[in-house]
Amino acid sequence: MFENLTEKLEGIFKKLRNRGRLDENNIQEALREIRMALLEADVNFRVVRDFVEDIRKRAVGQEVFESLSPGQQVVKIVYDRLVTLMGGSSSQIKFGSRFPAPIMLVGLQGCGKTTTAVKLARFITVQAKRVYLVSADVYRPAAMEQLRILAQANDFGVFDAGEIRNPLKICTQAREEAKRLGYEVLIVDTAGRLHIDEEMMMELKELKDILVPSEILFVADAMTGQDAVQVASRFNELLGIDGVIMTKMDGDARGGAALSLKAVMGKPIKFVGMGEKIDALEVFHPERMASRILGMGDVLSLVEKAQAVVGEKQARELEKKIRRNEFTLEDFRNQLQQIKKMGSIQDLLGMIPGLGKLKAIKDVSPDEKELVRVTAIIDSMTKQERLNYLIIDGQRRKRIAMGSGTSVQEVNRLLKSYAEMRKLMRKMSGKGALKSLRRGNFPFKS
Repeated sequence: MFENLTEKLEGIFKKLRNRGRLDENNIQEALREIRMALLEADVNFRVVRDFVEDIRKRAVGQEVFESLSPGQQVVKIVYDRLVTLMGGSSSQIKFGSRFPAPIMLVGLQGCGKTTTAVKLARFITVQAKRVYLVSADVYRPAAMEQLRILAQANDFGVFDAGEIRNPLKICTQAREEAKRLGYEVLIVDTAGRLHIDEEMMMELKELKDILVPSEILFVADAMTGQDAVQVASRFNELLGIDGVIMTKMDGDARGGAALSLKAVMGKPIKFVGMGEKIDALEVFHPERMASRILGMGDVLSLVEKAQAVVGEKQARELEKKIRRNEFTLEDFRNQLQQIKKMGSIQDLLGMIPGLGKLKAIKDVSPDEKELVRVTAIIDSMTKQERLNYLIIDGQRRKRIAMGSGTSVQEVNRLLKSYAEMRKLMRKMSGKGALKSLRRGNFPFKS
């Protein structure tokens, strides 16, 4: 989402770093470019004005001008201000003391409330809480059926309203049913409209009065830019929301809404939707997002994703194999399967500090289908071939290609890539490699 903004900011900071000393003119020029980059990213113009002025006050001073690395000092100031702009720290979801704890999801039609309700249920379930879902959308055709199918596909409890078509009665009965069945959290998927109207807001206010929710979360579509900020502000005025879930953050929108929301309406972004999968809902961390915007990567999120799919014992065994140069094609296949569970390859690459700056990586747009083809090729090998790739001669390559529905050329490419990866792993596990990575110096040529 922030790709264009990141590229522009990196260019601005590169020019600053290349100067041995900075003066007020250098700073003013950089601030003009930062201002334009933020406006082009669809950040609210008042937010941009205050943001740039705050940086100017901090950057034009002895702290920067007399620093040994003035360019880096400016980057640090921008980073700190970005973190503050987006809320300072992550905001936890509140459950309160009510049983079950009601959580209302509100927003316009098409913002992704129903799928977000199921994703949120999955997130809360991981915290060892039992979650019950209910749809209060009696207007959109098949809205209730959509929630029921998604919930049941993921083994979540969901209320069956039967012939009831009154949202207030549905939610009241759903709460009683959730309490009777011992559920701790009740997620209410409310109805949306194409625009805000009085009838819609009256219904939501009545639901709020009946349920007394522990959280009212506004679901915003990041692709709608500043419109999302304006609509969220209106919902907050009329309803009083507790936070925002921003969906479609993996899209190609400019990202201005994410940078504007907290400053404009004073409510934090609590979660972001990063894809269509059930686990593609992440806690919003302002400091990590600021790091990614400035091209510094997001190692913590990458580690968390890896820990979620790879056990500690499995990780240690893999490390030993790499160090002993015993990483086989079978291990390679297993790692590909783990990567698929972690999400988009492009997102994973963006979390690695410095990797996005390598031209070889920038020019690559990873094809997720390629993982399927590679897995099929490895699955078509015998156990012996997966353990020792050097025995795979011409005849074996023809057989593997036929068995996997691919070509001999594709098999050759895979084996060549695998051999090169083994060499890279040897270098990465070598003495001093970790220190090089921390400095942003990669032990291979791009």
